[in-house]
Amino acid sequence: MSNQEFVVEDTLKYSARQLARTTLLGLGQMTAGLRLSPAFIIAGAQRCATTSLFRMLARHPQVQPPVMNKGIHFFDTADRYARGSNFYAAHFPLSRPGARKLVSGEASPYYLFHPLAMERIAQVAPQAQVIVLLRDPVERAFSAYKQERGRGFETLSFTEALAAEDERLDGEEDRIIADPTYQSYNHQHYGYVARGRYARQLRRAEAALGPGKLTVLDSDAFFRPGLQGWDDLLQKIGLDPWRPGEIVHSNARPSGELDLDLRAALVSGYDEDNEELADYLGYRPSWML
Repeated sequence: MSNQEFVVEDTLKYSARQLARTTLLGLGQMTAGLRLSPAFIIAGAQRCATTSLFRMLARHPQVQPPVMNKGIHFFDTADRYARGSNFYAAHFPLSRPGARKLVSGEASPYYLFHPLAMERIAQVAPQAQVIVLLRDPVERAFSAYKQERGRGFETLSFTEALAAEDERLDGEEDRIIADPTYQSYNHQHYGYVARGRYARQLRRAEAALGPGKLTVLDSDAFFRPGLQGWDDLLQKIGLDPWRPGEIVHSNARPSGELDLDLRAALVSGYDEDNEELADYLGYRPSWML
């Protein structure tokens, strides 16, 4: 087969997938009222084992995953949000009448950092328990950089990207708030340090969602043997007790080496934010011990 034939074949396959997706979502919108509403939304933080947690929950016998992807990105993508709540509902499976309660949920880790996402969740999915996982913000920043670099979104070195971050993000959050139709590439991809300033994001989320709707997990502590907090999480979602067995970490990136001086500078830069986070949580997270 020639290169041209490969291109034609790939194009046809892509077109077929898009047609199937459009058809599925169209049917889903027509049956929106018959579909499960999300009982949980894993909202972040990026590179904090959100995929691992979602896959663990998806194995629970009462959980039905979304019909296409785990990450719907409805509340952080302007054109998707503009399509309305029936479009969101179309991504979830049909409810099944029966004795056993079934639930669904999704995981879109940009929600926590997006300035409008939590307000939107409160309006469209007020029943959902919003789950946020946190990890050492220095490790999170470096992991996020490696992901963006690996996906082709980042061309700078880590040092250069950190130096450019303030300029790249300057005014982006205000513009998103002022113009809900605006989609910020820089805000989504280049907030390496900013996404690790957790306390501000958590306070914003709690204010939007209301009491009892936000669950915050220390990722490293949570995934230790024994899964401390797992049973409480299931109860908040409305699931029966159950254990997932083997824990498989998903989407891990090669560790690489972070320059020691750069690491020290990042650790120091997060000191105030970490103290603010500890004050918000009422305990010191694992990376501060």
